[in-house]
Amino acid sequence: MASGLEKQLHLLEQATTLEHLQQATLHLRDHFGLAHFIYHWVNSVGERFGAGTYSSDWVDRYLEKDYLRMDPVILGCITRFHPTNWKDLDWSSKAAKAFLREAIDYGVGNQGLTIPVRGPSGQFALLTCNQTCDDPAWEHFIANHQQDLILIAHQFNRKALEFDTGFEAQAPSLSPRELSAIALLAKGFSRAQAAQDLSISEHTLRVYVEGARHKLGAINTTHAVARALSNGLIVV
Repeated sequence: MASGLEKQLHLLEQATTLEHLQQATLHLRDHFGLAHFIYHWVNSVGERFGAGTYSSDWVDRYLEKDYLRMDPVILGCITRFHPTNWKDLDWSSKAAKAFLREAIDYGVGNQGLTIPVRGPSGQFALLTCNQTCDDPAWEHFIANHQQDLILIAHQFNRKALEFDTGFEAQAPSLSPRELSAIALLAKGFSRAQAAQDLSISEHTLRVYVEGARHKLGAINTTHAVARALSNGLIVV
């Protein structure tokens, strides 16, 4: 495990783009055998960024329902300074219970661990991992891996702080197909219309859009379009 952890930390150390952070969440999920691995942060001017393995369906649903306002993980961890087992959060309300059931339906694990990390100038981040298992198995996982996850959380945060001060000068590189897909959506095309215009299936279009979203560090497609426009990658 030690050599594997060193490899994961080295990959994070070498990260120079948001896409690298996205790839790191995939590697870490597989390394620890988890359902999901997520890093979410708010920079010094209040912009939100995300890298993680949740499905785009769940991310879109979360934003559509504005779950940020009632998510027990967010509300419970924003005032904490130590790693928090989701079992220690308040899930007693009907809304919280319904939220968790829906999250599980979308593939989120029933167990979770969230590590709050803070930086200068109001920068705040949460590293979260989750899994589907019983309480004893999850407690065993936390006992074995919490210290490693704290190291990883701080490594993610160090990179996020670098991007906070220097990322704007490094526009992400999108493939021609990713650019075309995002540009058509920016012009108001539906996914079906964009796919038809590019002579590809809607499934293939989604692959390109998701690729662009991850590279841009966007939380959904609308955010990806906005970031592509602000970076001058597309013109409408």
